[in-house]
Amino acid sequence: MNLEALTQRLHAIRDANDWRQFHSPKNLTMAASVEMAELVEIFQWLSEAQSRQLPADQLEHAGQEIGDVVLYLLLLCAELGLDMNAVVSAKLADTERRYAQ
Repeated sequence: MNLEALTQRLHAIRDANDWRQFHSPKNLTMAASVEMAELVEIFQWLSEAQSRQLPADQLEHAGQEIGDVVLYLLLLCAELGLDMNAVVSAKLADTERRYAQ
């Protein structure tokens, strides 16, 4: 996945629709949170086993919500001047240092 190319495509959509005015870090964070809540809703009230075996339509819906969350996070990184690859790699290295045996 080329995150830079994805971000450029997102920015093209944003600019074509004059949405930049709404893409503050605060608003993007709130939007990502709303999309995450929509993902949570798919799993609400399911058992552990059910959550691992979603029907095809619910699995597709989960994928759409995951995509929404990731796209908002890409936009947020761009607004904050953060490189998503670097941020994720640094966090994974920290997690490995703390928890890998």
